[in-house]
Amino acid sequence: MSNLENINKEIEDLEKNLEDLKNIANGEQINLNDVDEIQKKIENLKKQAYSKMTAWDKVNLARNPQRPTALDYIDRIFDEFIELHGDRLSKDDKATVCGLAKIGDKKFTIIAQQKGRNTKENIERNFGMPNPESYRKGIRLMKQAEKFNRPIITFVDTKGAYPGIEAEEKGQGEAIARSMLEMCRLKVPIIVVVIGEGSSGGALAISVGDRILMLENAIYSILSPEGYASILWKDGTRAKEAAEVMKLTAEDLYNFDIVDTIIDEPVGGASKDVDAVADSIKKEILKQLDELSKLDGNDLIEKRYQKFRKIGEYIK
Repeated sequence: MSNLENINKEIEDLEKNLEDLKNIANGEQINLNDVDEIQKKIENLKKQAYSKMTAWDKVNLARNPQRPTALDYIDRIFDEFIELHGDRLSKDDKATVCGLAKIGDKKFTIIAQQKGRNTKENIERNFGMPNPESYRKGIRLMKQAEKFNRPIITFVDTKGAYPGIEAEEKGQGEAIARSMLEMCRLKVPIIVVVIGEGSSGGALAISVGDRILMLENAIYSILSPEGYASILWKDGTRAKEAAEVMKLTAEDLYNFDIVDTIIDEPVGGASKDVDAVADSIKKEILKQLDELSKLDGNDLIEKRYQKFRKIGEYIK
């Protein structure tokens, strides 16, 4: 058990003690000093735990089933949202949610990877792993956004594109490459928000943006730590070590100029105050959009090209 897990277990025990103390029945007197002392200890432990998180701790937090999903943020950030379905070629893949949204009088196109909360929802959403239909649906909506001059917001949260045989037969690799190509040449602002687990080509396919925003405890990498360890060391059990080597945290990527902005989360992660995190994302989207709106389409394409050229040179 990691240090963070140990501290979390201690926090859970203290919270249970606090709840028991508050629920004492039969009119017994509660010592308010005891309550205050436990609350202070809980807060101190939380600060201690989340100020010293390792990369692997953040991987686990990004994968936490209780972490807010794209739809949780969409519902809170936008005044209106209308979902649009289907890629006009095959079917509608629910691992990706696409649609039109508004903040005040500003209109947006949304491309969002969506995980489920429970087994039933995850099966429906394919555990947030997009099939080719997802990317083709996204491309259709992105081209529509360009036609009507709507900025594009993408929410990244996937362990990777679905690796099944059927997905490969339908052209998974081509769909991912086509999505990235189309995003490179769109003449409208594109803002990418990494909200959870951004892994592999499944995430990169909708991440070619003018600005990349990332939540504090999200991760973003070319593949999962388990995949990295299996390929590099032939040992998937070394995923914890791989997470440190891969530099996949928001802080690491910001220092490498890959991520433009880190959005803070409350102590304990985004699930502790979804409204506050959504409000921070909304403010950052509007701030970045105000800057990007001053550029014409050709300038956007050129600056986007230079941004990813710089990333590519760094990786080499």
